[in-house]
Amino acid sequence: MSSQIKIFGTDGVRGTANLEPVTAETALKLGRAAAHVFKNLETQSRSRGKHRIVIGKDTRLSGYMLENAISSGILSMGVDVFFVGPLPTPGVAYVTRSLRADAGIVITASHNPYTDNGIKFFRADGYKLDDKIEAEIERLVFSGEVEKIRPSAEHIGRAIRIDDALGRYIEYAKSSFPKGLTLEGVKIVLDCGHGAAYKASPCVLRELGAEVIVYGNQPDGKNINQNCGSMHPEAMCQKVVENGAHLGIAHDGDADRVLLCDEHGTLIDGDDIMAIAALGMLQEGSLAEKTLVATVMSNAGLEAAIKNAGGMMLRTAVGDKNVIDEMLKHGFNFGGEQSGHLIFRDYGTTGDGLVAALQILRIMKAKGQPLSTLAKCWMRFPQLVTNVKVREKKPFEQLAGLNQLVADAEKELSSQGGRLLLRYSGTEPKVRLLVEGRDAAMLKTWSDKICGVIQKQIGT
Repeated sequence: MSSQIKIFGTDGVRGTANLEPVTAETALKLGRAAAHVFKNLETQSRSRGKHRIVIGKDTRLSGYMLENAISSGILSMGVDVFFVGPLPTPGVAYVTRSLRADAGIVITASHNPYTDNGIKFFRADGYKLDDKIEAEIERLVFSGEVEKIRPSAEHIGRAIRIDDALGRYIEYAKSSFPKGLTLEGVKIVLDCGHGAAYKASPCVLRELGAEVIVYGNQPDGKNINQNCGSMHPEAMCQKVVENGAHLGIAHDGDADRVLLCDEHGTLIDGDDIMAIAALGMLQEGSLAEKTLVATVMSNAGLEAAIKNAGGMMLRTAVGDKNVIDEMLKHGFNFGGEQSGHLIFRDYGTTGDGLVAALQILRIMKAKGQPLSTLAKCWMRFPQLVTNVKVREKKPFEQLAGLNQLVADAEKELSSQGGRLLLRYSGTEPKVRLLVEGRDAAMLKTWSDKICGVIQKQIGT
């Protein structure tokens, strides 16, 4: 493997299963490197015995291959492995803390199709790795330095299957719902996406008293996220109407995100969820520093609603890791993404689709209002997203007149609470322009002007 290749992306390692870097060979090297790094972060393990790493996964066929490969690498470095089987990503983070392990690993490609897979790492405290630790693991994989480290036979690690991991996570998730409050009388359509939540979410909701109509709960290794789950919520919306349910819940493959729909079958996305929860927390006085953390993709109307209620909203780059980093840096307790990653730090260390759904159910119960009414707490600004194909990615400042045009647009949009986001795609030869504001006609005018300048100078 070339030392020029990077294997860590914005959320661990991800790619097509059985092609680099998501191969058994690289997984074994990652296991060895990660075990060495975590073993040396703290010379004394959290359990006071041998160092231990928790490994969980979603329901993909390739999970078996990667699980065995990465565990072999870890065991060869004298670190024990705790297998927890299929479990939501937030469940693995929680069990890592609960078992006093030194790290956690989740084998998942989240919302991607079954042909993909990936590897996410958690620290002992259940938070995702910082860039320095990832870089050290990467360096050890590429340099081959870790290959020279070979514990003797009597120090090889032991693999143990943890039979009560699912039960631990179920009880943890239920504990995020107020004691004495139940979901009696609530009918819920639940789409597990044939993913990691196929046991946990139905169990929690039923044990809290809800009537649950569940589907997407029969994984076969290949049907994860296939025309179901949070990437395909239209089936959930239809089933809610057909069954006269109070709301729908849809997870992605590893259940660290959630989308909802109201009793009328209207989709409720991450921005809606953040508005309902953050405004409720502001009223209760429980939103730390009166601040919501969101990304650049969240609608400007969300920010306006939070400001009007006496709070503020901070934006980060796309990615729940960026949201969590900002929350940790300043002590904030709630943040998320439009895509449905919601982090309630009072309850967990990462996005948790089930806990997020429970918080909305709590507010519905407390206020005695249907989800459709709660979702009217904010007004989504009109948004226009335009892509321009380009033949080269020149710096924007080298395009004649573009920067002044963008500055003029930003000035007018911001005067009405709107905004503009202009960037090159990271994966395609395109410029992406997002404009938001209260006046749809104004957005069209500015979009046409800006895209026209770009098209004229570097368009295809």
